[in-house]
Amino acid sequence: GAPAACRRASAWPKRVAAPAFGSAPPGGPRDAWIGLAPMRDEPGTDWPHWYAEHRVLPYLREAVDRGTLRPGEAAVIERVCERLPELAGPPEPPARLHGDLWSGNVLWGADGRVRLIDPAAHGGHRETDLAMLRLFGCPYLDRIVSGYQERAPLADGWAERIGLHQLFPLLVHTVLFGRSYAEQALTTSRNFADM
Repeated sequence: GAPAACRRASAWPKRVAAPAFGSAPPGGPRDAWIGLAPMRDEPGTDWPHWYAEHRVLPYLREAVDRGTLRPGEAAVIERVCERLPELAGPPEPPARLHGDLWSGNVLWGADGRVRLIDPAAHGGHRETDLAMLRLFGCPYLDRIVSGYQERAPLADGWAERIGLHQLFPLLVHTVLFGRSYAEQALTTSRNFADM
């Protein structure tokens, strides 16, 4: 069965708020890292604009500068950024995110408890960590999502927005690891560019 942490969803806090999108944890630095990539924590009040300006576009520019993405291809991702306000779903207050939540940063203990390591914590949209877990796979993901839905239900349409939240880590991986991630970012973007 699933570790006890997945079964005890009712023990999870309903929400952990952040004062703004992009806000560092209390006492945390504004200059942070996601893996080996720098990540600036600049506060903002509107998730779609903040996400485009401080997460997606900086890595898009870096990918173009490195030649991993061609300028013509970048236009598809820029179009998604322009459309984020209409694609992002209902507005939500900022939540404290792990920020780099993939299966390698989720440790399952022999005691059935979960430990999260290597955070890139910041204020963000609460769908983002779940989208990141789905991007690279995670044991018990369906149970994690089910427990999350039980405790703090996500807005309608959240599953259709997963790709929006995956653009940032896909572009980070494009910068760090190359063209195969660029193809994945482009495929994801094309799904949203002209919806």
